Amino acid sequence: MVSWVIDTNVVISGLLSPNGPPGRLIDALLAQRLMVVVDDRILHEYREVLARAKFRFDPDRVNTFLRIMAFQIPVSAFPVPGLKASDPDNTIFLEVAAASEGKTLVTGNTKHFPSVSRKTVRVVTPAEAWSEFAR
Repeated sequence: MVSWVIDTNVVISGLLSPNGPPGRLIDALLAQRLMVVVDDRILHEYREVLARAKFRFDPDRVNTFLRIMAFQIPVSAFPVPGLKASDPDNTIFLEVAAASEGKTLVTGNTKHFPSVSRKTVRVVTPAEAWSEFAR
């Protein structure tokens, strides 16, 4: 089974618009065909961002999504020298991906993860991830 780290922007896009690649990835996650690699920091970010009023998500839908996240692949990720995103808050996604078997991060903001500071982590767009997953 495929297991990737999914950036928060992909989760938000997928929940807001189910027809595009982010939405299809969320569908695969909900259908238990895709596993997401997480740690407590990513789960905290998902919780915090999904609760923002500007998105107007149904709280029941958010709670369902977060319950499903509890059954994903947990890792203990640690800082890796030289591994960093352009925004320090996004480095957690690289750290978790580096600690995962698949070493893949799916993000809509690839520019936030410069190739010179990814080390062994592969960074792909939702469209690239969906194309690979659908094969």
